[in-house]
Formats: sequence, C-alpha cells, structure tokens
Amino acid sequence: MKRRLYALALVTLVGFPALGWTVLGFFEDEPLQIIFRSEYSLLMQVILGLPIGVVAGLMAKWIISRPRWQKVGIKYARIISRFGLSTTGIWFISFCAGVGEELLFRGALQPLMGIWLTAFVFVAIHGYLDPRNRELFIYGIFMTITIAGLGYLVEYIGIWTAAIAHMMIDVILFYHLTGLNTDNSHQ
Repeated sequence: MKRRLYALALVTLVGFPALGWTVLGFFEDEPLQIIFRSEYSLLMQVILGLPIGVVAGLMAKWIISRPRWQKVGIKYARIISRFGLSTTGIWFISFCAGVGEELLFRGALQPLMGIWLTAFVFVAIHGYLDPRNRELFIYGIFMTITIAGLGYLVEYIGIWTAAIAHMMIDVILFYHLTGLNTDNSHQ
C-alpha cells in the first residue's frame, strides 16, 4: 500500500505538471514562461515560501486540534495511519504534492481560471468542502483562503514560493496527523 502511495506521489510530481503544460499550451504560445515567470530568484522564492508554509501549516494544525474539529483531524489521521509513513515518506510525499499540484493548479490552471476559482476547485477536489459536514466545510473555507493565498504568492513572487509553502503545510499536517492517537478515539 505504501508503494502505491509513493507511485501516486511520483505521478503527481511528473504527471500533473505535464498535464498543466499541455492544457496551458492550448491557450498560450509559451506555457513555460507563464508558469515560471518571476522577478525573484529560486533561492529567494524558497526562502520566502518556507516561513509562509510553516505559518499556514501551524494555523491549519491549530484548527484541527480544537475540540470542535477533532473529528476532522481523526478522520484524516485514520486514513494516513494506514500508510505507516516514515519521516522520509512524509517529506517525499509533501515535496511531490507541493511541486506537482502547484505546477498544475497555480502554474497552469490559475492563469486560465483565476485565483479564487482555482483555489475553490483545488480544495473541493481534496474533499474539504463537504456541506454535509459543518466542521469539515468550515475547515475547507479556511483552506480555500489559504490556497488562494498561494495563488497570490504565484502572482507576486513566483511558483516556487507557493510550491515550498504547500510542501511545508503538508509536512506539518502529516506530522500532526501521524501523531494523533486514533485507536482511543470514539469519534
């Protein structure tokens, strides 16, 4: 099961950007210039993305740690615990998701759909905007705002800032969720 997860992570890292470049290529003459445009160096984008991602990840962790949102955290902790992720696995999957998903959604789809629609679609695909579950839906609204923030990072700084921030959000949430005790929870 863990091998399939790693394979899916690699598909995300390689396949999502390829899909994004293909889609954007239908609408733009030079899709790579659209995706990678930035006045900032790669190093500066990474340096800016790290603390932004850590802050956003800690805020998300704080929300799902509140008693009202414990069921949300436990739900995802149960899913993640099945994989028995190591520290290396957490970082690998987070890197693949951060880079692959940002190149597709913020790099390729956002220029076509806009920041807010892209953020909404991204969060909805991840299952956080379920109106039948009030706490999950509220968390989904927070995540939509956060993901729109990544969209603005792409617009004003560059794609790599958003990718690193996304990776750090995932790292923090994965560590938090793998540390939750789901066996003793009645939820």
